[in-house]
Amino acid sequence: MKTGIGIILIAGALFLGYLGVTGLQESSKAVNILGIELRAEDQGAKETSYVQLGLALVALVGGVYLVGNKKK
Repeated sequence: MKTGIGIILIAGALFLGYLGVTGLQESSKAVNILGIELRAEDQGAKETSYVQLGLALVALVGGVYLVGNKKK
């Protein structure tokens, strides 16, 4: 039972990590006009991405613990 929950947590961590990384990459845009770079950033999207990455890390640690903690 614990191993199944651990695998689900690891899969969820991978999904949240993917969402967090793509969110960070898409949170800022830049345009070059006549040698001048104009940049716009979405702070709300960045904060959401950091939260997703943090939750992914917690889920990954929990999943690895549950999968690796087998009773002998």
